[in-house]
This record gives sequence, structure tokens and C-alpha cells, in this order.
Amino acid sequence: MNNSSINWSALGFHYTEPDYIVRAACHDGVWEQPYATKDKFLHLHVSATCLQYGQEAFEGLKAFRGVDGKIRIFRWQENAKRMQRSAKALYMAPPPTDLFGDAIRLALKKNMRFVPPYETGATLYFRPLLIGTTPRLGVGPGTDFELIIIPSPIGPYYPGKYHCTTFIVNRHVDRAAPLGTGQFKVGGNYAASFRGTEAAHAQGYDCLFTDAKTHHYIDECSAANFIGIRESKVESRIEYLTPRSSAILPSITNDSLMKLARKMGMKVIRRHIPVEELATFSEAAACGTACVLSPIDKVIDPDKGVTYHICDEPGPVVSRLYKALQDIQYGRTKDTHHWCEIIDK
Repeated sequence: MNNSSINWSALGFHYTEPDYIVRAACHDGVWEQPYATKDKFLHLHVSATCLQYGQEAFEGLKAFRGVDGKIRIFRWQENAKRMQRSAKALYMAPPPTDLFGDAIRLALKKNMRFVPPYETGATLYFRPLLIGTTPRLGVGPGTDFELIIIPSPIGPYYPGKYHCTTFIVNRHVDRAAPLGTGQFKVGGNYAASFRGTEAAHAQGYDCLFTDAKTHHYIDECSAANFIGIRESKVESRIEYLTPRSSAILPSITNDSLMKLARKMGMKVIRRHIPVEELATFSEAAACGTACVLSPIDKVIDPDKGVTYHICDEPGPVVSRLYKALQDIQYGRTKDTHHWCEIIDK
């Protein structure tokens, strides 16, 4: 397959086979140099700690073909830091930042033809995966690990034009415990959420999780962070609210949007947000690397018999934030935050 055979505008958030993946192994704390390979299969012992005890973490980041033809990798250093935090939490060897960056660049270099053209709405997505490979039956962490970079061109997470999504509140499935692994990007969090997300999808909605301790506060929007927008009652400016919780993954996209919101003069607030506070928002959205910024039109709370109508179309504030972030990622405005590493070819 050559890149001319790819219908870039028709791509969804699905895997497309690249030419190469990149791998790097670690034994007893010593990392080997990353290398590219066409072998897309793992050669694991059946007792590997990733299989037996869930020693696994992953990341997600994107490269964008800019308006100037240059490729921009967005905030990969933050992904390296987050993977390091996840690794330490699961007693895995954290990949050094330089090695992580070298692996991403090599994956890009070896798959350059899969970087979608500008204005197609598609990007080159990287899925860094860290797994424990030590054979072990006794409960405990391994000492051998592998970092794998899986590149794939993708389209929008929600296909079609930029539109609103409906969420349904689920208080009957806990995505992650307050003192568990919710703040780390590990596969177990996502598997644990499937009971909630798949039940929501069967009804035509996405799932809004509440906190596992009280089920009173907003936690995550499926696999994304939540943000709410409203006019301040005491100040003549817009408020940007997002939950603060030890069970929520620190979103790099949310962090970027908060910085942009402050620059635009908004008041950024991070705190517990009761579900009932949805009634006060003029706009709301889910945000993350995959969905970027997905506006929410309404939230259904079946336990309370309430539907919170927020907005019928993407609102002006969320749309402005979305455009500001995309302008940086696609090189349409100056990157004053120095978030992008530019690759000329």
C-alpha cells in the first residue's frame, strides 16, 4: 500500500498497518537503543508479568502536517513524563526521556509516508506501549521490560463534522479507585471501564463516570477529561472548570487548554464538581489526545431522572479553544509555549 491509496478524509480512529514499529528493551534497569522493525508481533513468555499481573502502561500522542508542510510532534516530552510516572507506579523501569524521544522520532522517520496531508483532518498517532516481559509466577514485579512505539494514521475520534455528543451518568461502575491507578495511564483502568462505556454505547451515548468514593462528583468522560464553561457570577469573565481528583488521568490536552484559557482571560478552576452543577454550564466538553475537544450537548442522569441540556451546537468558547489548540498544532499561529517539535521533512 502506498500513501496515495489511503483515503485520508475517510480515516476513523482505527489502526492502519504502518511500515515499521520501534522497540527498545530493558534488562535489570539498563535500556538498549531503540530500533525499527517490520515485525508487529510480540514474542512473550506465557508467564510474562504484563500478562500475569498487569505490568503495562501506554501513552498516546500525535504528529501533525502543518500549513507550511512541516511536521509537528505535539508535547511528546509530557507523554514521556507521564509514562515515567505510570511506570514507577507499577514498579516498571521508566524509559528515559531522551530514549522516548528518539523512539518517537525514529517511528516517524520510518513511517513518513503515513503522515496525512494538511487539511485532511487526519494525523499520525503514536501509541507508546510499555510492558513487563519477565517470566514470573510468584506475585511481584519483573525486571525486564520493553517499550514499543506503534504509529498509525488516524482520523477524528468522533467521525463526521465537529458536533456535540450526549453522555449518560453511570454510578454503578467504578472506573478507578481514589487511591488506585486512575491517575496513571495503564490498561487496567480502561478494561475496568468497559462495563460502563459499552452499556452507554448500547444506548447511543457516551459514559460519564462519577467518583468511586461518593458517586456525587464528576470523574471522567469515558476515557477523557471533563471541562465545563460558564459566566462567572462574581466576575465579568468566563470560568473554565475541570475536576480535581486522584483518580483522574492528568490530560496533556486539558493542561494545554487550561493554559490557553488563562491566556484568553478565563478563570481556570480545578475542584470537585457535583453532577448537579451541570445545570450551571453554558458549554461543556470532553477533552483528550484522541478526541481533542468534543462538545457535550446534554447529560442524562437516569438515577435522578434528570437531563441536563447544555447546548445544541458547539459553543463559542469551546470552539475558540479548539481552534487555538489546532492552530498551534498545525503551525497556523506562533507556538509561544514551545509545545511542538518541528520536523522539516
